[in-house]
Parts: sequence; C-alpha cells; structure tokens
Amino acid sequence: MKMTLETIESYMKDCTLCPRQCHAGRSLGQTGFCRQGAQVKAARAALHFWEEPCISGDCGSGTVFFSGCSLQCVFCQNHSIALGETGRIISLERLCQIYLELQDQGAANINLVTAGHFLPQVAYSLELARMQGLAIPVVYNTGGYESVSTLKLLDGLVDIYLPDLKYHSPELSARYAKAPDYFGKAAAAVAEMYRQVGTPVFAPDTGMMKRGVIVRHLLLPGQTGDSKRILRYLHDTYGDDIYISIMNQYTPLAQAAKIPGLDRPVSDAEYARVLDFAERIGIEKGFWQTGETCSESFIPPFGYQGI
Repeated sequence: MKMTLETIESYMKDCTLCPRQCHAGRSLGQTGFCRQGAQVKAARAALHFWEEPCISGDCGSGTVFFSGCSLQCVFCQNHSIALGETGRIISLERLCQIYLELQDQGAANINLVTAGHFLPQVAYSLELARMQGLAIPVVYNTGGYESVSTLKLLDGLVDIYLPDLKYHSPELSARYAKAPDYFGKAAAAVAEMYRQVGTPVFAPDTGMMKRGVIVRHLLLPGQTGDSKRILRYLHDTYGDDIYISIMNQYTPLAQAAKIPGLDRPVSDAEYARVLDFAERIGIEKGFWQTGETCSESFIPPFGYQGI
C-alpha cells in the first residue's frame, strides 16, 4: 500500500504496531511501550563497518539508528537510545534526505536499526526517497519482536531483512524483555520477512547481499541450550534458504552487570559448543565471530552524527 500522512496519523492515534498492542495515543501526546511519540526520533546516521561482511562490505552500511524500542531487553548494548534518552526529532523529509546523503557517501545500503515503532513513517520516507533517486538496497535491522500485519507495510520497500531471534524460552524472554510471547511473534515475523524477499541474492562481482534474510542470534551466558533450540528451529524451517549469524559479543554493561546470569561474558567454551552444534546439524550458510568481541568499543557513539 502507498503510505500517506493521513494513514500515518491513523496508526499513531491508537498504536498497535508491535505485539505489545499498547493502544497509545501517540499523536495525542502519549508514548507507547517504545517510549516514543508520533514524531520520528533518531540518534545517528553514518557509515557502519561492523555488520556482517555482505552487509558492510568495504564501503560501509548506511545505518540509521532510531530512538526507542518495543522490546527493551535489560542487557541492550544500545540502551541509551532504546530507552529514548538519546535522539533528535526529525521530519519525514529530513529522514528521506538522510537516506540520499548516505547513498552519496558511498553506502552499500540503507540500514534501518530498530525502526518498527516508526514503521509507517519509515515506509513513507522510503517511498519519497525512491522517487528522488534512492537506488541502493534497504536493510531492515530489528530485534525480531514485530507484528506480521505491520511488516506487510514494508512489502516491496525492503530488500534485506536482518532480524534477531533472541530467545526460544518464554521464561527467558519474560525475564529479560517482559515478552513471554517473543519466540512465537518473532518466528512469525521471520516467516513474513522470508515471504517478502525470498532466498538470498548476492552481487556476483562484490559478494554483497542484494536480497534475502540473515537471522542473528546472540548467545547469552549460560544459555547454550536455548541457542541450540533456536538454531535447530531455523535450520529445520529454512535450511539453506536463509543465512544465520551466530554472535558471541554479549557485553555485560552497567545496567546488566548486576543481574545474576548476565554478569559475565559468554565463555569461549560456550561459543565453541554452539558452533559445533551448528556444524553437526548441517548449518552451512552463516557467519560467526572471531577475536575479541566482548567490548564496548563495538557500540557506536550516539552523538547525532548525520542527523
């Protein structure tokens, strides 16, 4: 569907964009669980070199970090923007300009990070940018807690989906994100993403992804069993039709360091067990991390660059 300002207003009057279904009157001055009102708020727009190689490449991914989040995991490495504490309000015209500026800087793609609570506005801005010359792929980068009906607004606008699949256990997702329904909602969201973009397509000359789904999973300390259940589900469901990115970069930041179970990094042995399991069940299309990844240096500065 073509997004209009009137349609955006209707979504913001009684917000049910995410699975929280909080019905906040965001255009009436209220904020939802995401802690955001109706106006788009973002904290950074810049070339980003720390995504998967087929996303960042040598040129960098044109990443736009939106403020707020409908998931609010207690260990989030981007907690200052997830809580809405950091960010500037921008117009839809300015958001469109940002995409075009990143394209002019040589970005391999436009990478929309945690944009679900602004999804109608994002759809509008993407349509506007396409009319003004946006020609590089669009990546939708999300924590995975999305409503299928809302994702349908992006059909035909997004080329690459980059969702997390964080938790299999409802106990874990309830404890760390107050979302016991996380796995069911996120699994349905990934299915919709796959329906929209299909199997991976790469540029033959550069190896950059042009279309497809990469599902990320971040190991949590002491939760190798949950990680294995997620990997088993993804491989049994999609086989080689998606890529799986298995990450060990969990960093116990200040807000999580005092929470039992989250107060240490993932050990090398834990990561090795999960990677061995992935190999045993036949996962071949994927990414893993090497070297020192548990570090705050991987968290970009949110100083309104490019906003």
